[in-house]
Amino acid sequence: MIVSEEFLKRLLEGQEELFEALLAAKRLKEKVFGNFIETCAITNAKSGRCPSDCKFCAQSSFYDTRAPVYPLLSVKELRQRACEAAQHGIDRFSFVTSGISLSNKEFRTLLEVISQVRKEFPGLKLCASLGQLDQERLKALKEAGLERYHHNLECAPSFYPAICSRQSWKDRYLTALRVKEMGLSLCCGGIFGLGESSEHVIEFARVLKDLAPDSIPVNFLHPIAGTPFEKASFLTPQKALAILCVLRFVLPETSLRICGGREFNLRDLQALGLFPADALMVGNYLTTRGRDLQDDREMILDLGYATHLKA
Repeated sequence: MIVSEEFLKRLLEGQEELFEALLAAKRLKEKVFGNFIETCAITNAKSGRCPSDCKFCAQSSFYDTRAPVYPLLSVKELRQRACEAAQHGIDRFSFVTSGISLSNKEFRTLLEVISQVRKEFPGLKLCASLGQLDQERLKALKEAGLERYHHNLECAPSFYPAICSRQSWKDRYLTALRVKEMGLSLCCGGIFGLGESSEHVIEFARVLKDLAPDSIPVNFLHPIAGTPFEKASFLTPQKALAILCVLRFVLPETSLRICGGREFNLRDLQALGLFPADALMVGNYLTTRGRDLQDDREMILDLGYATHLKA
């Protein structure tokens, strides 16, 4: 299949046959990843009062969204949530905190949790999303047993000023580079459905290709009341699927992970998202609820794919 810039743009704008593209993306995906769908889950380890102003985010201190606000959870609570993920057969588990950075005390707590969980559940792959970190902290996470660090760029650099002014795109990118330099696996992607153009989607895909993360989390906007995007309606299920295809065509050997907003945006077409994608975030998200694990397990198996997810 030809994947020129023109083809990608036509696909995003509904001028190419979507289902043919989905089948082509499926073949590319299966050539590299076979028939296994990796699953991951996250826990909102510290919620709310983020000093950044991302226009899509329920946890920004700039917006009245009534999202939960609480400090970093205890070692006991965080360990229990990781334990539940392991018991459900989830492949990866990530600790996620709101804000741009953490205090020394908060960081030490997370190091303790990661070290404990690594020893207790050696088969559970551990990830974290803790904002912008320097090399020293990334090294400490790796030594504690963290395998992968997550830090999103959110969108194309040329579109970024339209969604955030308190945290620079360059700083995000430099954090992602530091993750790779420290030998940690990098999970880096963004969110779609913010009003970006087809050109922005393709630009973002090319930037991610140059960065070469190990995993790309693909989020779709779930409009939250109180945010500037509360009434946004830029996506249809078919447009969301086209975005996944574009990412697979541009990055044929990179893991694509469908994350937040999939239930809201893909609706009855969620199963088709696993044609281009090889990984799926399951359970609840940071401030919105996800699907029942059994429903996701059945969807994966009904497609003829394999999963470690338990009923």
